[in-house]
Amino acid sequence: MTETATRSDTVTRSDEEWRAMLTPEQYRVLRRHGTERAGTSALNAEKRAGVFVCAGCGAPLYDAATKFESGTGWPSFVAPIDGAVDTSIDRSLFATRTEVHCARCGGHLGHVFPDGPAPTGQRYCMNGVAMRFEPKG
Repeated sequence: MTETATRSDTVTRSDEEWRAMLTPEQYRVLRRHGTERAGTSALNAEKRAGVFVCAGCGAPLYDAATKFESGTGWPSFVAPIDGAVDTSIDRSLFATRTEVHCARCGGHLGHVFPDGPAPTGQRYCMNGVAMRFEPKG
């Protein structure tokens, strides 16, 4: 497998390499900007201390302490770990939204909305299939 790390620790793989290492659903979400069905991720019910990491590259994304129940059917967070995610404008589905992707590998994670709780007022609504959970300890 070819993995290239730049000064910012960016992970670059060929499409063939991504397909080989990810499940079909992970590939569809992370590499093709798909969305999993609401309520299907086991991570939605995860309540232990730990860290949610990118399923594509293992980069830490969200501390479990920032997770909250949004009622949307997707794991939601008030804030990412500093420097863990990047955002871009998503104009698909006849709306303008802010897409969230892993800063390390560029994988699509979900979207962020300005309707979350304090202290940030943000709701990082993530696809559970795009992440793995690593319990503390």
